[in-house]
Amino acid sequence: MRTTLLLASALLALTACSGENHPSSPPAVGADVAAVSPDPGEKINTELHRHIAELASDAYQGREPGTAGEDKTIAYLVGEFEALGLQPGNHGDWFQEVPITAVKTAHDAVLSLRGENYTADLSFGDEMVVFTQRQVPVAELVESPLVFAGYGINAPERNWNDYADIDVTGKTVVVLINDPGFATQDPALFNGNAMTYYGRWSYKFEQAARQGAAGVIIVHETAPAAYGWDVVRNGGMSAKIGLTAENRKADTVAVESWIPLEQARALFAAAGVDYAQASAAAARPGFKAFPLAGITASVTLNNEVSNKISHNVAALLPGSKYPDEVVIYTAHWDHLGVRPGTEGDNIYNGASDNASGTAALFSLARMFTEQAQRPERSVLFLAVTAEESGLLGSRWYGENPIFALDKTVANFNMDNIAAGQIGPTSEVAVVGFGNSELENYLARAAEKQGRKLVQEPFPEKGFYYRSDHFSLARVGVPALYLTRSTASEEHGREWGEKRLQGYIENHYHKPSDEYDPGWDLRGAVQEVQLLYHMGSELASSRDFPQWTDGVEFKAIRDAIMAAVPDRE
Repeated sequence: MRTTLLLASALLALTACSGENHPSSPPAVGADVAAVSPDPGEKINTELHRHIAELASDAYQGREPGTAGEDKTIAYLVGEFEALGLQPGNHGDWFQEVPITAVKTAHDAVLSLRGENYTADLSFGDEMVVFTQRQVPVAELVESPLVFAGYGINAPERNWNDYADIDVTGKTVVVLINDPGFATQDPALFNGNAMTYYGRWSYKFEQAARQGAAGVIIVHETAPAAYGWDVVRNGGMSAKIGLTAENRKADTVAVESWIPLEQARALFAAAGVDYAQASAAAARPGFKAFPLAGITASVTLNNEVSNKISHNVAALLPGSKYPDEVVIYTAHWDHLGVRPGTEGDNIYNGASDNASGTAALFSLARMFTEQAQRPERSVLFLAVTAEESGLLGSRWYGENPIFALDKTVANFNMDNIAAGQIGPTSEVAVVGFGNSELENYLARAAEKQGRKLVQEPFPEKGFYYRSDHFSLARVGVPALYLTRSTASEEHGREWGEKRLQGYIENHYHKPSDEYDPGWDLRGAVQEVQLLYHMGSELASSRDFPQWTDGVEFKAIRDAIMAAVPDRE
């Protein structure tokens, strides 16, 4: 199969320049793929068009978890995987049930801040956003003392602990978004301009819970957050959807909230602290958390709580020699569903996001099943649910893995691989550039296509922590995620950047993310071929790729691997 892959890469490189042998319009949906040109690149192109057209059609109602759209989607996935000759991947079952709970907080909540000479009643929307991930009818803070905990980070491997020498049990911590590396632009501090997981808002809430805090207030600033206050406000309007739990007191604070910079400055001033000086001090080693001068926070959240079951779909190609070891390909099948009451088109079809990544699972599965020899390790094709609700399906898998984590070799994730329809590119943009040895495999595959690896365009935005591979990374599994390069071979980088930006501004998470038969999917074909080459190499090797020293997931992986006996 290596010879076939080399031929496919050569054909793709030749046709990328002319565009003559890669028509962007496919045969009609449902056409016999076997009747198409045997060129693997052309075959992948046709498959992607066919599956995207199907999954992004109105009949699937935006593929929202827990709806009739889910029922139709997962039935289609099983039918296609079964037709390819794969086996049910969850111990004889095609499905892994994912219990989901939605918590919708009433927007009449008021965050009351009180000090000796200070009173502020912040209203929901422009002055604050508040919510809870505890699945309870009522959550509250009652005169909870405020503590400024800098960036809210405890990173032993970086010799950094904002919670050192202070007890925040029952208190509400005020923390900054992103991490000290971004604040200082010092490449020697954390990852410099590139965000680490310690900079993500989700980490701030998780770490505060581990410290026993009752609440968290994140200070929003546009540059370090990488989005404006409107994104925070609009996100706060939606129900918080999480994995179902008894109460989640152990891993969540009672109240999670954000405030804009203007309100933060007023709060710090009331405590006799200059906000600019305090935030600058928080970005320097040796920072010590401190109380905000007797100021307390109180708020009551009234919640509607509802439960449902969604499904991951797992399809398996068992390994011929080491069937208990696995390489996992992931893509989320879900999107945003239907928004009743919206004028005009109210179906969020999610053609690029992420019918395109889901379609790629089928092409990869077909390529593996066509190998002359079955791979020695198993290959799992995992279509996960509820990514749009917070990576819930993949998180459930990470916490309830079908294959043991010490036998899980790697994860390759596909999300929105058709974004912008830029066509063939001369570069491969790596999200989380330099994170693991998986990039060695990627570099070899990219070289065969005449392409080079580059860092993602905006590392400060923390994209590595915003798709399903992160759920595997956080439990130690080396995980690789590519994003669309804008370096168009035919039109240049500036054209590619405009194409991608146009998609983000006009179609991303909008009803207009719809399939078009004229889409140029040759760039997506490149990515599928890269992912196949890497997975095929790993699935028939004895390698267990490692995280790079200093990456926040390395200690977890090292501990897992150290606990098992030597492999043959």
